[in-house]
Amino acid sequence: MPALEMAQETGKLVSWLKKEGDKVSKGDLLLEIETDKAVMEVEATSDGVLGGITGEVGTDIPVGQTIAWILKPGEEVPSEAKPQPQAATPVTEAIQSADESSPQSSTSNSTARVSPKARRLAKENGIDLNSVQGSGDGGEILASDIQALIDGGHHDSHPPAVQTESLSSIGRLMAERTVQSWTTVPHFFLQREVDATALNSLRASLGPGVEQSSGVKLTHTDILVALVARALARHPRVNASWIENGIRLNSDVNVSIAMAVQDGVVAPVVHNADTATLGEIAKQRRELTDRAKAGRLRPTDFAGGTFTVSNLGMFHIDSFCAIITPPQAAILAVGQIADSVVAIDGVMVVRPVFSMTISCDHRVLDGAKAATFLHDLAESIREPNL
Repeated sequence: MPALEMAQETGKLVSWLKKEGDKVSKGDLLLEIETDKAVMEVEATSDGVLGGITGEVGTDIPVGQTIAWILKPGEEVPSEAKPQPQAATPVTEAIQSADESSPQSSTSNSTARVSPKARRLAKENGIDLNSVQGSGDGGEILASDIQALIDGGHHDSHPPAVQTESLSSIGRLMAERTVQSWTTVPHFFLQREVDATALNSLRASLGPGVEQSSGVKLTHTDILVALVARALARHPRVNASWIENGIRLNSDVNVSIAMAVQDGVVAPVVHNADTATLGEIAKQRRELTDRAKAGRLRPTDFAGGTFTVSNLGMFHIDSFCAIITPPQAAILAVGQIADSVVAIDGVMVVRPVFSMTISCDHRVLDGAKAATFLHDLAESIREPNL
């Protein structure tokens, strides 16, 4: 069971795309795994014959556990399971030891193995692990066992008066990460209103050509990603990341786009957005959106983001403050474009205006650097050059 993302403890085996005895080549799609973020396809890492499949579809399997073998022609499946990787075992044991030594250990199942995800679900929903019959190997209690009790409503003979709703994997991960960011990253916020007249004109003039060449409709988000990325290239400190020993200046400009999916938000990445054309950005954004809605984002879709854009204009939101995605230094929140009365050369006129709010990590950016970036971005939107 591969680790497809940081802090992953288990993976749910969704399906085998090859069957026992099939010949496989390096790069062939081998299986599908569901993590906290999405269902991801896993490729074969070498040529050979698939054999010795032990991973069962629908089960949560600890990272590092052998679920199959890729064999050379004529090679037999080893008689003994391959030892667990050294990095995987201590992590699981440390989690279990910490839980068993805590005050809540009196409610833990003392004889059966419990997966970390199952233990967390049980704790969150007040389920006594001693009353759970595990369906895993050797009676191991899996997350699916706990979820079945939650869905069936049999785990609590005295249900609370207030109705509760269990979070999905994506919802739980989003909750954990936003709490971590909000409580550990010193946020500050700057806001700027921008005239969108030129932005609207640019979309109207370039949109048909982009759609004809790429087959994708050009959006305001596509143009903003392009302008943001080029501004980031001029302001490398805003494109930086906070790391343990200080500040890392990222060499690439990779813009994450916040997207709403069922039960949460994901932020896949448009790589090298500062040098990409509008058509390339629009095509990448469309592909990422389609995969996000289908729950089929790949690990590479999340990798390497250096800055995030979150646009809620399509939901008729005027302005908002977003929470930073560590280790990124900042995130830009964009509101809807709406007609507003503004003064131009002393004359009151109606113009399309929208709000931009940048949330910044004060460890990486001070107010002056962030303000200079936001002003530069606003000017590039007022007079775009793409």
